[in-house]
Amino acid sequence: MGKLTVAIDGPAGAGKSSAARLAAGSVHYLYIDTGAMYRAITWAVLQQHIDIKDEEAVGSFIQDLTVRLEPLADTCRVYVNDIEVTDEIRTQRISSHVSSVAALAVVRQKLVQLQRDMAKQGGVILDGRDIGTVVLPDADIKIFLTASVHSRAVRRYLEMQAKGSSETLEEIEKSIADRDYQDSHRAVSPLRQAADAMLLDNSELNLEETADVITDLIRRKEQ
Repeated sequence: MGKLTVAIDGPAGAGKSSAARLAAGSVHYLYIDTGAMYRAITWAVLQQHIDIKDEEAVGSFIQDLTVRLEPLADTCRVYVNDIEVTDEIRTQRISSHVSSVAALAVVRQKLVQLQRDMAKQGGVILDGRDIGTVVLPDADIKIFLTASVHSRAVRRYLEMQAKGSSETLEEIEKSIADRDYQDSHRAVSPLRQAADAMLLDNSELNLEETADVITDLIRRKEQ
């Protein structure tokens, strides 16, 4: 069948980005981290002290803003107007605000078109909240990747501890639960499983096992 378009959706902390990146490397696809794009815009808006509830002000600000991804073997560098923000966008401050910014129609319109353009040639894996439902409704493979709130919180906690963060497991668990609610109840492109998406619960799977499931799906579909 040739190179496919693969859409992976799911809640925060399910390991979408890590699994998608690993799977993309195995099948020599391009991994597009759409979550990083929303985080990048969130970072830029907060840097300018713009009220994230003021959609008109946000829309005006991001009109000429450029967000660029530079995929590498083991990571994806993120740039806003040629300023690298790869590490800056992964803080809890950004995590706490990204759902509110991503819920703005002006932000989604800008990034959805950019994501569609990036996926046109096939051979890509995109992950996010609305890839299979809005961005690529005709994707060749759709996966809804999820895990229990506690499992996701433990993963994020260990990840943040390794970076020297002092956040507690309870704080992260509450943040993830709050974000689940925001993402699934927003007016524009809420988080939901596409009708034709495969449900993959990786609460009991590690990263490599999750990526293997995705890789196997792609290889079978390509035949």
